[in-house]
Amino acid sequence: MSVYASPLVDQRISLRATAHHVGALTRRNLMRIKADPESMLDALLMPILFTVLFVYVFGGAVAGNAHNYIQYMVPGMLGQIGISLAMAVGTGLNSDFTTGVMDRFRTLPIGRASVLVAKLLSESCRSAVSLVILISFAMCLGLRIHTGPLQLLAALGLAMAFGTGMVWVSMLLGMAMKNPQSVQGVGMLIIMPLQFGSSTFAPVHSMPGWLQSFTKFNPLSALADSSRALINGGPVLHPALEVLAWAVGLTVVFAPLAVARFRKRT
Repeated sequence: MSVYASPLVDQRISLRATAHHVGALTRRNLMRIKADPESMLDALLMPILFTVLFVYVFGGAVAGNAHNYIQYMVPGMLGQIGISLAMAVGTGLNSDFTTGVMDRFRTLPIGRASVLVAKLLSESCRSAVSLVILISFAMCLGLRIHTGPLQLLAALGLAMAFGTGMVWVSMLLGMAMKNPQSVQGVGMLIIMPLQFGSSTFAPVHSMPGWLQSFTKFNPLSALADSSRALINGGPVLHPALEVLAWAVGLTVVFAPLAVARFRKRT
């Protein structure tokens, strides 16, 4: 076996070299997107479809009219889009194992963590594009930013920070499941309760008591509340700190587990 395939290879690679590997692998992932533009369809079309469907199907029932609902729903959609894209990373990572892509990485003198960090960075680029499309399209439908550009950038940053934490969860899931279909199935079981058991699409006061207890601790509720405050105005410190705590906690817990699982599989 090549010395580069040893689990100890990470100890022989400097931080500078690892950063170079991350950059090269990130460029590789982005070039794959450029060569296969269809892989961006979910990031490009999901915010448009979801905005149209939820605003014009539920807007009248929830807020009385589409104009009021778009101010309520779109800030909450920032987290919904981010988590949906993040959970798709695990499916792609699982496919890389089954198609032999990781077999080529195994023979290279690179830090094992650099492969996952590159996945994270390229997915962050996809999420950034999707979030910008969401805000731009919503503004065409009537969304108004009542605060300022810095607050809007802060809302986008919070969504991406939480999405980063969920990417680590998704990658660990992708390496734990046997096939991409299993990853998709389990991923949906995770994100569906988070998305709809939150304040993203409807106020929580209309929900039964047991569900309100769940939404109180749901990170997507904190993300939706902080994004609304940053876009519409209002107190933002507490929900924003809660989102950042979730993002840091998910990263601290699941990033080492994902890297350890990756090293074990490679």
